[in-house]
Amino acid sequence: MQGNQDILKTPIEYLKGVGPKKGEALKNELGIFCFEDLLQHYPFRYVDKTQLYSIRQLSPDTPEVQLKGKLTSVRVMGEGRGRRLTATLTDGTGRLELIWFKGIGYLQKYLKTGSQYLVYGKPSFKYRLSISHPEMELVTTEQEISFESRLEPIYSTTEKLKGKGLDSKGIHRLIKTLFERLKPRDLPENLPASIIEKHELLGRWEAVKNIHLPDKDSLIPRAQFRLKFDEFFFIQLRLVKTKIARHRRLIGFEFPALGTIFHDFYENKLPFELTNAQKRVLKEIRRDTMTGQQMNRLLQGDVGSGKTVVALMTMLMALDCDFQACMMAPTEILAQQHYESLTNMLEGMEVRVDLLTGSIKGRKRKDVLEKLLLGMTDILIGTHALIEDTVVFKNLGMVVVDEQHRFGVAQRAKLWQKNVKPPHVLVMTATPIPRTLAMTVYGDLDVSVIDELPPGRKPIKTFHYHENKRLKVFSFLKEEIQKGRQVYVVYPLINESETLNYKDLMDGHESFSRAFPPPDYQISLLHGQMHTIDKDFEMQRFKDGETNIMLATTVIEVGVNVPNASVMIIESAERFGLAQLHQLRGRVGRGGEQSYCILMTSNKLSNDGKVRMQTMVDTTDGFKISEVDMKLRGPGDMQGTQQSGVLNLRIADIVKDNKILQLARQTAAELLQDDADLSKTENYRLRHYLENNKHKMESEWSRIS
Repeated sequence: MQGNQDILKTPIEYLKGVGPKKGEALKNELGIFCFEDLLQHYPFRYVDKTQLYSIRQLSPDTPEVQLKGKLTSVRVMGEGRGRRLTATLTDGTGRLELIWFKGIGYLQKYLKTGSQYLVYGKPSFKYRLSISHPEMELVTTEQEISFESRLEPIYSTTEKLKGKGLDSKGIHRLIKTLFERLKPRDLPENLPASIIEKHELLGRWEAVKNIHLPDKDSLIPRAQFRLKFDEFFFIQLRLVKTKIARHRRLIGFEFPALGTIFHDFYENKLPFELTNAQKRVLKEIRRDTMTGQQMNRLLQGDVGSGKTVVALMTMLMALDCDFQACMMAPTEILAQQHYESLTNMLEGMEVRVDLLTGSIKGRKRKDVLEKLLLGMTDILIGTHALIEDTVVFKNLGMVVVDEQHRFGVAQRAKLWQKNVKPPHVLVMTATPIPRTLAMTVYGDLDVSVIDELPPGRKPIKTFHYHENKRLKVFSFLKEEIQKGRQVYVVYPLINESETLNYKDLMDGHESFSRAFPPPDYQISLLHGQMHTIDKDFEMQRFKDGETNIMLATTVIEVGVNVPNASVMIIESAERFGLAQLHQLRGRVGRGGEQSYCILMTSNKLSNDGKVRMQTMVDTTDGFKISEVDMKLRGPGDMQGTQQSGVLNLRIADIVKDNKILQLARQTAAELLQDDADLSKTENYRLRHYLENNKHKMESEWSRIS
């Protein structure tokens, strides 16, 4: 018997104690539209409410406490933004001030002088003993203080809801009311018995009930585990199912064997010995292209890890089987860089590489398009110009997309349609994604990682200095320039800002021009508001060694390869996120010489700012940096994941609950390996649950194709 699941879809205003006004507020403030949404509004922590403190026991080290006492005064003070409500609580051992800055109208009606209250909050000793915005509960003479459980759940809420009596306690009361209407059959089991037994999981009803109304404190961690497992399991089930379906559905081109082009390059042209990581990735790609199924692989590799040579060798696999290949980059500068890099590596080989960008026009463009159509062009490098309808390949077999997060899904998909069968796809990113996040967001893809730098690359030394060390930094730069090296200096802003007190590019240009005057030193300037021709001119001067110092905004982040640049200075480094700092640092360290990154900041840094600077000084490992970044910012802010419905997690946390995520993925994969269509009798509950919740499962997933 499956129970009446329709009760969970009941609009929230029909729950006793809610009504139209509170219902509207719950929808707008917390996205709670129906009974099921309220059940899934889980507590974010629990507090021990069994112990009563006296005012005399409080000290500066005391955590959040519960007190019982009488209100001796309640008054509103101040005006405008300084308006506040203060009350005095006494308990026979001392006096305590209670202060509120919001919800004053509601509190004036609720708080009664001379009445007894239970007060809960964090004591402060800043000016006098006080608690700001405490929780208050009126104690009537008839009512004894009763403790249902040792731990009380605390729910997130908003000031607007508190004004309507829906603080954490108010929400908890609604959940109690809802459970009075529900029966276990209203929350039927959705996992197969085999999974519940194997992992010793609480039943679904027990888990939801004990997360809100724990029968015993010891059941709370078990309830949390079950609900986190559920969240991850259904995400992974969807991703693994999609991956299996793609492998079944998308028939690709078969590259049966490596030929003379690949072997000639590998034996005679490869500029350096491949790392073990590069060899491993090439084997993974080789396996994919032999199967006859379309490859859809994400290649993650830190800045300078050698992704470009792997991409080239992947394209040569296609050429050996009489296919063409293309490589799409997000900017003209990057496309030009790839074109020059590949042309140099293939010099002397009979492989034709062409470039197509927005600025290539007229006869030259027509010539590129004709050669492509006739099959005379083997590899086409370009920007989003490649997806235009006028670009027609004779036989496209391999597509490489660089910095994939910069292209929309529709843009990328246009490339797939440039042959009868979809070409193989390799998407690359130099923005390391933590393994846990990749598993959640890109779980329907095959992921390869280059986690090793080529031999001979010296790790970049990173230093953090405050403004008072600027002369020391200038002196160091002069030493490097004397050795024939070049310097990047990156600023967060172009012009001065009235609100942000940070160094700007123009101010920086003045101070650098004074410290490094011509003719001894030459300085280039580069920013996003310059015309493309001027940008290219300045970049070329720096590349050719005509200028010693390049002052730029973050336009340099994904730019050209200048092996002679050995120092990267990042001004107002506290203004940048970790991912961006790491990308900027990757502009140096491309030659054989020791390179340096210097982070300049003000003396006043937030705690997060200090962690970011210390992380950059401590490690050059992009994956370690991305893990710290995700802990600081949360997974929803990571590059490319904001649009993903995948990360709307209600209780699980992909950083803290990494082990549960891995267990859920493994469980989903094993289940689908045994029963890909979920047609077996023992998977009936799961199939039934998925059918009933189709609407929830059909959000747009962040996928590469």
